[in-house]
Amino acid sequence: MQRAAKRQRLAKTDPASLEGQVRQALADKVSGNLLGLWLLAPEHLRLGSWDLLRTWSGASAGSDLAARLALHLVHEAALCRTSLRQDRSLRHKGFELANGLPWLPTDGALHDLLAAHTIAQAQQLQVGLGQLRRASGHFQSRLWALDPHRLLSYSKRDLLQRRPAAGQTAVKQAQTFFLLDADTGQPLCLVNASSSRNLSAATAELLALAQQILPRPQGERPLIVADSEHFTAELFDHVRAHTPFDLLAPLHQTAANQAAYRALPAERFTPHWAGFAIATETFQPRRSAAAEPCYRYIQRTGERSQDYHFKGFACTRARAEVPTLTRDFPGRWHIEEFYRFEQDLGWKRAGTLNLHVRAGQMSLALVTQALIHQLRKRLGAPFDQWESQHLAKELFSGLEGDLRVERDTIVVTYYNAPNANQWKQHFENLPRQLEKEGVNPQVPWLYNFKLDFRFK
Repeated sequence: MQRAAKRQRLAKTDPASLEGQVRQALADKVSGNLLGLWLLAPEHLRLGSWDLLRTWSGASAGSDLAARLALHLVHEAALCRTSLRQDRSLRHKGFELANGLPWLPTDGALHDLLAAHTIAQAQQLQVGLGQLRRASGHFQSRLWALDPHRLLSYSKRDLLQRRPAAGQTAVKQAQTFFLLDADTGQPLCLVNASSSRNLSAATAELLALAQQILPRPQGERPLIVADSEHFTAELFDHVRAHTPFDLLAPLHQTAANQAAYRALPAERFTPHWAGFAIATETFQPRRSAAAEPCYRYIQRTGERSQDYHFKGFACTRARAEVPTLTRDFPGRWHIEEFYRFEQDLGWKRAGTLNLHVRAGQMSLALVTQALIHQLRKRLGAPFDQWESQHLAKELFSGLEGDLRVERDTIVVTYYNAPNANQWKQHFENLPRQLEKEGVNPQVPWLYNFKLDFRFK
């Protein structure tokens, strides 16, 4: 256990000792400014994430310490903390009790937990989480955004370095690939890779995860919109042969492509409104092994020939070109909004190149993001527009309160909650509200105590 910034000591971790210490801490009452994290407990119950963490951690019937450590990592991500070394001010403020622990685990214990699990186990955690989220209505499954997210890496290993922008110095970066529902802005799954792994192979693995989560479509195939770097013959062949998706990606703006677009006869373009026309044709990407061709959409903007601007797109199958280019493809930018809002939860930096450790940490951060999404929807404006750092500072670390036990219920009291009158309808008499929703109000990692809230 971590006692202070430079003090550690051994602590008993048998189930009886843990329960006794947690019950004693609750009986002593707790005051602090980290009690905002307890707002995530009802969302855990609604989502069913505790069973998910138990499965991933391999918790046994007699001991669920590993699941409580995983819960610590989930809540630590909500505070946008990269590690406990950053700040030792988490003790005595209700943080450890929110995880069902009487003390803070050391960084070594948390690293050992992550290191004991494989990449396959992290991916199964994502599959289980995705299925829970799909059942909870977090996805529309019509339009998906695919994009690589390259994290600043602090690994001491000799890695390939890239320039974040043309005018910036090259730095070490870790590759991560996300798939996001562009309609709801919610992430479905992710994979990470070393610099030696090509984009097509990583994307194929990502789409295999997505197929385990999503039901096979009965009507129109879902569309995946991607960046120009995803236009590879290998990836397009894989999507057509092995997935139920369509893939749309812009073509590179090369001189050869621009010359080919300008050489097309004017009658090949269908005008749709002033200054906007589209030409559709089939083509076979170079080095493609597929028998069927792909489809190419050439978008032309401008009224006069000297003002024409062309942009090409490739799609695995024929689709209605106007909604595809004007409605669906711009939806790809929602993934950039997601990075801006949520990357501080665990996708902004990479401290290690141990891919199984990173996969576990980032998958647990997906659990955090799902809980925060549910909480944002419940709280409404303006909290649903706050990015993760803002929520961590003002909500999870900014609410003064105390908690105490009344019979079989832990009561959390907030003294400075904003919009307290609005919050009361969501959190006061919480056990009764959960029962109406068909959710068991007993909190399993808090030894089946119920949870309720007060606002003063």
